Amino acid sequence: MNARKRRRLYFVLALLAGGAGAAGLSLAALKDNVLYFYGPSDVYAKHVAPGVAFRIGGIVAPKSLQRGPGAVVRFVVGDGRATVPVRYAGDLPALFREGQGVVAVGSLDGSGTFEASQVLAKHDEKYMPPEVVDALKRTGRWQETSGKR
Repeated sequence: MNARKRRRLYFVLALLAGGAGAAGLSLAALKDNVLYFYGPSDVYAKHVAPGVAFRIGGIVAPKSLQRGPGAVVRFVVGDGRATVPVRYAGDLPALFREGQGVVAVGSLDGSGTFEASQVLAKHDEKYMPPEVVDALKRTGRWQETSGKR
């Protein structure tokens, strides 16, 4: 191999190594900023570890809303197959109510309760967050007349 071909080979190898390094750094930086979405069934099926931040969505179970001292609220999110208890300290959105779709951001504690840092409610009578629709479709509980995507 002559000197010119060797330089080209080194140049190509350096480009590949640099690209792989940049891709690795990008993925490492994004890993901390990605919040996965899970339905209640997914939480148990994927064995989500306590302390891992994610979004959970589903339907607020009827008669599950309990208001505690201060602004602490407890409710249950379900998707027809499984339910997850949720604890939230703060003001709930005005559209939040039992039997309606909800998405919460937070993590599981050691006892399996989802500790929410943010709770989002649906926008109007027909809208449901796409993640909730997808989770309900996976469990077979979605009815086209119950909401619009």
